[in-house]
Amino acid sequence: MTSSRTILIEPNRLFRQGLKHLLSGTRFEVDAEFNAVELACSAAETAGMPDLVISGQPVRDEAGLRALREAFPTARIVVLADDLSVDVLRAAMGGGADGFLSKSVSPEALIQSLQLVMLGEKVFPTNLASMLLDMTAAGPQHSVRGLSPREQEILQALVTGASNKMIANELGITEATVKVHLKTLLRKLDVNNRTQAAIWAMNNGFTADSVPVPTRCLQALSA
Repeated sequence: MTSSRTILIEPNRLFRQGLKHLLSGTRFEVDAEFNAVELACSAAETAGMPDLVISGQPVRDEAGLRALREAFPTARIVVLADDLSVDVLRAAMGGGADGFLSKSVSPEALIQSLQLVMLGEKVFPTNLASMLLDMTAAGPQHSVRGLSPREQEILQALVTGASNKMIANELGITEATVKVHLKTLLRKLDVNNRTQAAIWAMNNGFTADSVPVPTRCLQALSA
């Protein structure tokens, strides 16, 4: 079993201890714990670089998650939320979260979700992701900011959560070419990562409807 060095952030001590116990003996056994995002970020230099950060701190805006992303740039970040709303999902995605799950998720679904995240998938509750797409589908026409047709295709693929390999296979180009287009795309949109690019795309009328790349969203199951 491959171990994934995991940091847990959770203000509720009882829930934090329960989650540590749940993850004990799995590949996601907690290596370090904090009761606030700020404390985790301030300890980044001494705590070492984790593979996974699980945060149960309420998401009020994108700032906290962006701070986590800056402190742990190579880690996967999963948000455990009390409030499963579109606004909170939007903030989590904009802040660079790789997963967004309910705190009432079953233990089995949580472990499965974490495994998918570590494989590079974006894991969000399907119903919320659909609502977010529905809200933006009725929005303005594409604001392309000088994007080439190929860059627009890649931008639409990002909305589905597709990996570089999936995009390359779908468009018949190499992964290296996808990376070049993606770098240019992020610069033109003035965003820092592919998740922020996907949020920009949805806010500007792009949808996944015209891209036959499957979205890997996992419906959070109740315990």
